[in-house]
Amino acid sequence: MTLDAAAYLPDDLLERIRARAAATDHDNVFPDEDLAELRAVGYPAILVPADRGGAGLSLADASVLQQRLATAAPATALAINMHLVWTGVAKVLQDRGIDDLAFVQTGAAAGEVFAFGISEAGNDAVLFDSSTTAAPLPDGGYAFTGTKIFTSLGPVWTRLGVHGLDTTSPDAPRIVYGFVERQAGVVTRDDWDTVGMRGTQSRTTELHDAVAPASAIVRRVEPGPSPDPLVFGIFSVFEILLASVYTGIARRALDLAVAAAQSKTSRRTGAALAQDPDIRRRIASMVLAYDALGPQLAALAGDVDDLTDHGSRWFSLLAGVKHRAVVSAKAVVDDALLVVGGSSYRSSSELGRLYRDVAAGLFHPSDPDSAHSAAATAWLGPILPTESR
Repeated sequence: MTLDAAAYLPDDLLERIRARAAATDHDNVFPDEDLAELRAVGYPAILVPADRGGAGLSLADASVLQQRLATAAPATALAINMHLVWTGVAKVLQDRGIDDLAFVQTGAAAGEVFAFGISEAGNDAVLFDSSTTAAPLPDGGYAFTGTKIFTSLGPVWTRLGVHGLDTTSPDAPRIVYGFVERQAGVVTRDDWDTVGMRGTQSRTTELHDAVAPASAIVRRVEPGPSPDPLVFGIFSVFEILLASVYTGIARRALDLAVAAAQSKTSRRTGAALAQDPDIRRRIASMVLAYDALGPQLAALAGDVDDLTDHGSRWFSLLAGVKHRAVVSAKAVVDDALLVVGGSSYRSSSELGRLYRDVAAGLFHPSDPDSAHSAAATAWLGPILPTESR
């Protein structure tokens, strides 16, 4: 069945969100009104099954909707992305017969906002290691101490999914995944002042013996690459939904460039810019780049939904689609600037904001170096120890 995207994100809602995006960026605030309206239409629960209060959509459906939302306000889309990651992971696990994150699904349907507290300064291993300590408690819970960066939804989340390293249990070391609520041991810094994606309010979060009860501890795995379904769920949903947001940026930049080409005329020739061979070729290049992204996302998201087994190639496929989406979106925005001209360089320009927003894509995992490493490993095998070469 083809998704009716307008049923979940109506045109009038998108226009209201788009109308607020410039002020959100200028004032460097969280888009509270956007979140309120998205909640009103049940958007945070699109990936929650119907029998738990959600829309029961697929990951492929969510990818399409996130592309659509990002055309209106990339920062809003990226912020809600992090909540959708956790509901998406819950779906990935449930689809594979693992219901460990049922509380995420019912919580999302009840109005809770889940945030993603994984990134740490200097931790290029990301999911496979942690500089946060996870101290076991007698009742099976854990106390987490460390600093998480890029915690989107900083002012509004109700539960934060985190990971930390347990070095004291008999089977240590173990990476522990759990969820903490706002409490005395959680400090959200007001330090988000970036070039773009300002509305995400991805603030630094300090954890000081922040307790996740036993009921909110969802995994303990060995450090390093892991076939655990939770790790796969996080990586797959994170990469696909990130790529979806940046694909939406590419679409909006393309639309703005086309509108400019059709509405502006050349003083030299008197013809519309759309008749200029150089402009036509530039927009054609943008179209060719953009058109490749949607089918890739649909195919990979569909494979996750359908439990397709790509084995060891999964990581390179997922890192690759995120990398291509970001690089392509950045190139599309760059070309759009040249089509629209100098007016796009003003801070009040929507395209100028997209230029700043799209740059954030380079910093999300997997970064360009990680994506290339994953691809090389998938096709050439791992790098051998020096003595084995």
